[in-house]
Amino acid sequence: MRKKSRPATEPHLERADGVVRVSGDLTFATVTAVWRASRPLLAAGGGPLQFDLAGVGRADSAGLALLVEWLRSARDAGVDLVFQAVPAQLLAIARASGVDHLLPLQAS
Repeated sequence: MRKKSRPATEPHLERADGVVRVSGDLTFATVTAVWRASRPLLAAGGGPLQFDLAGVGRADSAGLALLVEWLRSARDAGVDLVFQAVPAQLLAIARASGVDHLLPLQAS
């Protein structure tokens, strides 16, 4: 018997007062759309940004690549960036990949 896969949850970004709340899945199927939606937030420069990932459901290595790209883009724009409430699944992938020390994490 095959296990049914859960349908992807469409990701959503919401910005308020320097906090970007991310919800939905960050997977190979969704990160391109999330990246496109997030580019104006990072390109605007200005004050620090906090990405709150508490609403993220599933995540895979593409989700981790998105976090690394957000970090690179923020640094290029002169924006301080921090990740909050990173899901355990993403942290495990980051540790296995050896990039966990690169991510600016804020304790929950």
